[in-house]
Amino acid sequence: MTAYADRFWTSRDGLKLHFRDYPGRDDRPAMLCLPGLTRNARDFEHVADRLAGEWRVLCVDLRGRGDSAYAKDSASYNPLQYAEDLGELFDQHGLDRVVAIGTSLGGLLTMIMALTVPQRLAGALLNDVGPEIDPAGLERIRGYVGQGRSFPTWMHAVRALEESQGSAFPGYTVAQWLAVAKRCMALGDNGRILFDYDMKIADLLTAEQAAPPVDLWPAIAALQGRPVSLLRGALSDVLAPAVYQRMAAILPDADTVTVPGVGHAPMLDEPESQAAIDRLLARVA
Repeated sequence: MTAYADRFWTSRDGLKLHFRDYPGRDDRPAMLCLPGLTRNARDFEHVADRLAGEWRVLCVDLRGRGDSAYAKDSASYNPLQYAEDLGELFDQHGLDRVVAIGTSLGGLLTMIMALTVPQRLAGALLNDVGPEIDPAGLERIRGYVGQGRSFPTWMHAVRALEESQGSAFPGYTVAQWLAVAKRCMALGDNGRILFDYDMKIADLLTAEQAAPPVDLWPAIAALQGRPVSLLRGALSDVLAPAVYQRMAAILPDADTVTVPGVGHAPMLDEPESQAAIDRLLARVA
């Protein structure tokens, strides 16, 4: 595993938030890796292992995940708050422009950045997410987020993951599922294996059911004029083909990649995903 520094910043409401800082060249923008709803900085270990040194790679734990503090008020687990937190990261660590690599929720945050602070984006990769979320995928995610399950062994954890997410990764081996488990779970104080996030992040999904939908299509247009890659898992139930095609039409210069054999969301270690990241970085550099 490539060496990194554990660094921290403070949110406006006083939370100590964590990111991994993999060193790289200072004559090009840093890569800012933003994980999905229940995931954390560890999701991007393989990205950093491959690219750190040539690129500075910053892998974020959003509030309530990984080594970042949990919020007292679960209402703060929402995309606008996460975007505000990222703004503090930029200010407190002197970041300028970044290449945002956003998986799922991380891609939504990248879209919000494009709308609110476009000058901070040197390039962007949206991984299996768009301005509209397919209801089928959202319902599947609601079915497993925030349940608070724990497991006596890693093999029990692997079986549970495969049960809830196997449709997205039908070709995965036990070894691959174990790697996923060790990225999204941790050993708890009681010796059992737990998901590494605050279960209260599920409250957002309940609140979203009652809230009017937000139009994020202007965010896709706001990405125009810079290198962009659009990834979609071929089996995705979150990013519908029609939405993906409309995104590509708005961004005709984007690199569009369908990753075969996987659903939501590609892990970014697939050959097609790695090649897409490399092409994006070549355009930025």
